[in-house]
Amino acid sequence: MLRTLVTLALSLGLVIPAYADHHQPAAAETDVEPRPMPIEELRNFAEVFERIRSAYVEEIDDETLFSYAIQGMLRSLDPHSTYLQPDAFSDLQEHTTGEFGGLGIEISQQDGLILVVSPIDDTPAERAGILPGDLIVTLDGKSVMGMSVSEAVETMRGTPGSTIQLEVRRQDESELLDFELERAVIKVASVRGDMLSNGIGYLRITQFQSHTGEELVKKIKKWQDQDELNGLVLDLRNNPGGVLGAAVDVSNAFLEEGLIVYTEGRATDSELRYHATPETSGGDLPMVVLINGGSASASEIVAGALQDHHRAIILGTRSFGKGSVQSVLPLANNKAVKLTTARYFTPKGRSIQAQGIEPDIVVAQSDVTPRKSVRRLKEADLQGHLSNPEDGDEENAKSNRPTPGELLTRDFQLYEAHTLLRGMTIVRAGKTQEG
Repeated sequence: MLRTLVTLALSLGLVIPAYADHHQPAAAETDVEPRPMPIEELRNFAEVFERIRSAYVEEIDDETLFSYAIQGMLRSLDPHSTYLQPDAFSDLQEHTTGEFGGLGIEISQQDGLILVVSPIDDTPAERAGILPGDLIVTLDGKSVMGMSVSEAVETMRGTPGSTIQLEVRRQDESELLDFELERAVIKVASVRGDMLSNGIGYLRITQFQSHTGEELVKKIKKWQDQDELNGLVLDLRNNPGGVLGAAVDVSNAFLEEGLIVYTEGRATDSELRYHATPETSGGDLPMVVLINGGSASASEIVAGALQDHHRAIILGTRSFGKGSVQSVLPLANNKAVKLTTARYFTPKGRSIQAQGIEPDIVVAQSDVTPRKSVRRLKEADLQGHLSNPEDGDEENAKSNRPTPGELLTRDFQLYEAHTLLRGMTIVRAGKTQEG
């Protein structure tokens, strides 16, 4: 058996380049000088394989052992490279289109545990109170130590209506937190919009999907057609990323020219550069982008591009720092390898990886708790006061005053962004009138 495995390994080494060229997209081709297969290490692998096969306490079939070997190899590279079995490959494809089953958590790996990058809006995880930065310790009583990201995803997904227990380690909490979540069909609305007071539009991108750019442009044009838009808050907080093309489309909606993002890797065609086109929807609209520790990958590409071009003010806290590119390389039998193939860089050459985007204005999240003011006598309270000829009756004046929406009363970062934009639009309007 040992001799057979060595022969098989050597033959695989000879056909790997042709196999890769056939199954990988053109972007995965490489001009890196091919290295000869390490004969001694292949012999060692074959010997270990045979020892496990013949002496392990339980019998394991050869296909499973090979799968474990591939998973271990990819898992050792970085937290984002993984081996996708048919179900996981299918789940990944569903995830990018915006509908899948499970809990609604974007995860990574840290110190052998499962790290919550971000819960997705309006999902079981978000409603239960799962937070970015939480470390999942157990799933249904089973330790996640050593579990790959794809294995954790597979465990968390299941029949809608079924439940799963999570134990979570949270910073500043001395005890593990217990959560019982009911699985659901996760339908992610990529872009949500609300009109705040003073003509300030609020757009939240929950995840970058294939049609995110189109959805964002559609909402902006609707407000512009109604002549309501004076400024825009783009909320990328707790957005775990998604499709690279969508991040480019969103950035392009606000940039008329220049580089948006570029990538560098070992493969020839992994060195890509994306540029803005003259057609924009946002124009020179005053703009604030909200980010936090749950803003990752595609979110950081958008924030970095708009920051480097001085197109928007970035407000919030430092982003997650996922600046690597994963390519999904299909294999035979509906399997695939998700492999880290390049790094992202902002237009000014800043690497996002393990650094994140530092906001222009650092604002930690907090509750908005306006202090009750003391009632003071005003001119309008005096009996017989002169009226203002431009005002109608007092009731109409009160009814026309903009009142902060629910979002502004509970979200301090959004409240600060809205206040900043109000000041910018007032100054802008004044300059327009003077001109």
